[in-house]
This record gives sequence, structure tokens and C-alpha cells, in this order.
Amino acid sequence: MDRVEAQEERRRRMRDTVIARGFVRTADLADEFGISLMTAHRDLDALQAQGWLRKVRGGATGLPSAQFHGSVAERMATMAQTKQQLARAAATLLVPGQTVLLDDSTTCLLLAHQVAEHTPLTVITNSLPAITTLAKEPGVSLITLGGVYFPAYDAFMGPHTADAVRAFRADVLFMSTTAVTNGRCYHTSPETVQVKRAMMESAGRRVLVADHTKFARGGLYALAPLTDFDLLIVDDGLAAEQVREVRAAGTEVLVVPARGQGVSPLGG
Repeated sequence: MDRVEAQEERRRRMRDTVIARGFVRTADLADEFGISLMTAHRDLDALQAQGWLRKVRGGATGLPSAQFHGSVAERMATMAQTKQQLARAAATLLVPGQTVLLDDSTTCLLLAHQVAEHTPLTVITNSLPAITTLAKEPGVSLITLGGVYFPAYDAFMGPHTADAVRAFRADVLFMSTTAVTNGRCYHTSPETVQVKRAMMESAGRRVLVADHTKFARGGLYALAPLTDFDLLIVDDGLAAEQVREVRAAGTEVLVVPARGQGVSPLGG
């Protein structure tokens, strides 16, 4: 194993250690991996830049927070059944012949698995797992968005991705969000916000698909107010009063029972 391979392997193990334990002191990582404190800091800086973890005073954390979204595996496992129901509801809005934008969210990845029933479609996305899924569908004309690959998001992000989005015009955008606070969507990285804003600018209709737990979370970087979306698809765990507030502000709301019995009467 050469020096570069050894460094990559160490950082992979360090990443797994932080994610597994939730928080680890930098000094402990240096001791555990037999490296200097400065090298440990450089490794953590690199892992933070990739979106795997967040450096905090004295160490690093892999726990979700306003500044860290959590790993892809962790997000896939969170509210999995509810996200599946939301994706099914979103799929009913697909119309053959449409050009569809999908973001890199785990909810929209579940939606990508259901597009085969609504083809032909043109789908534009920056999500690598969605690209892999859709590439197998003969009825999908797939347009991939390049840019810098972020392993922790399993997606392409940054200014080059945002520029690529602006070269297209989609009929509809399906997007999720990390958090909704005081009627505004938030995310944990500026690269994510940059790409999602470009997607919103490039779509004729904007659909936000978010489970009710997003309304109890915080985020660091503001994306857009809910009023910038034409439709919110949410499960029935969101309080009726909050649903009324979103509607009163001008955004349509479709409420989906988490157990999948159909659309709730609150869905309008």
C-alpha cells in the first residue's frame, strides 16, 4: 500500500469511527491511528469537506445537526416507510412526456424507483444512485448533472453542477429539504443550497416532498421560503394547524397518511 492509499484507508477508518461513536476527540484519534495531532486535523478537515462529519471544538461529530446532515445510510433509514409513501404520492403527479428534475434527497431517490410506471419521461438529476437506477429504465431519457462529487451525499454539487442545471428547463421539480423553520427551508451546506436554488429557477412547477420531522429540525443555510413551492407533499404527522398555515400562505398541501391508506382528507 503506497502513501496515498494508506492515507485514504486511514481516513475511511477515521470516518467510520466518528460516525459509529457520534463524537471523538481529535487527540484520541491521533493516538488511536498513531499520527500527529496536526495530521489528525488535516484528515478531519478533508472528511468535513467531503460532507462526512463536522469538526467541533476538541474533536469531530457524526451526529446530525444544523450543520451536518448525517450519512446517506442514516438518512435512508430515517422515516423509511413514511418516505416511501411520500414518494408514491409524488409519483402520481408524473405525466408521460414531462421533463422532471430530481434532487439528491433520499426521498426523491425512492421516487426515482417508481418512474417506470409513468414513462416516457426525461429526468435530470445530480444524484448518483438515482442515475444508476434510471439508467436501467428504457422509457427514461436521462440527463446527468456533473460537478464535484461529494461522497457523503452520493451526489454532484457545487458551482459547476448549478451551472449545468441552468442549461435546462424542466416541467416539474421534486425536491426535499433538511429542515423547515418558520416557513423557510434550510440545508446543512452552501453547495447544496447553490444547486437546489438553480433547480428551482429551472422548473416550471416546484414540488417539495418532506416528512413531518423536517418541521422540527434546524438548518444553517437558508434555501427558500415554502411560498416559493407550488405544492408541499407531507405525511399526516404534521400538525393540522401547520398545514393550515402553509396553505394560508399560498402553497398547496397534499397530506399523505404514513401508513398508506390513501390521501388524507386534509390533502384537499
